[in-house]
Amino acid sequence: MLRHLAPKTIKPPFARYSHGVEVPPGKRLVLCSGQLGIAADDSVPEDAGAQAEMCFANIAAILAEAGLSLKDIVRINAFVTDRAHLRPYMDVRDRLFSNPAPASTLMIVSGFARPEFKVEVEVIAAG
Repeated sequence: MLRHLAPKTIKPPFARYSHGVEVPPGKRLVLCSGQLGIAADDSVPEDAGAQAEMCFANIAAILAEAGLSLKDIVRINAFVTDRAHLRPYMDVRDRLFSNPAPASTLMIVSGFARPEFKVEVEVIAAG
């Protein structure tokens, strides 16, 4: 069983995420490379929220190959290219992950490999 860490001696999380998640012995780890909001047909949604949806859909497909799902994610690293994209990304993340949520970091970056990308998400899952 995963243990979500929330020390009472530090400030609670700013949003829906855990400060830490302990993975018990015997669990397999799956590390997913950063996924962008791009479909198999090379289409890229304009909207940051739609790109976040696509990122997590791609991650779900990767995890399914390992017999896991989004519920097995213990760590999320997410990147957006503008402060305006924070809320659309967080709305998607918060809808997909209930409490206790995975450990998570969200950063604003200057850009990705192609200018139309607004969101990238990488995860670690344990199952």
